[in-house]
Amino acid sequence: MQVREAKAGFSALVEAAENGEPTIITKHGKPTAMIVPIDEGRKLYPQSSQKKFVDFLLQYPGGIELERNESPSRDVEF
Repeated sequence: MQVREAKAGFSALVEAAENGEPTIITKHGKPTAMIVPIDEGRKLYPQSSQKKFVDFLLQYPGGIELERNESPSRDVEF
């Protein structure tokens, strides 16, 4: 199915996936994406393998050093 058709019939693609039918999306005649049932997707990308964003940042090579400017940005009167 071409991208244009997939856009027009997205709800039908979701329903097909619910019924266990995968759909291949093409762009200029080349397969580029696939909509699959959630169970099949989780086999490929288990939830437990998704890392938290903070863990991703902490694995940055060389570390990340952040400095906080403690000075007030403006005068505040109470």
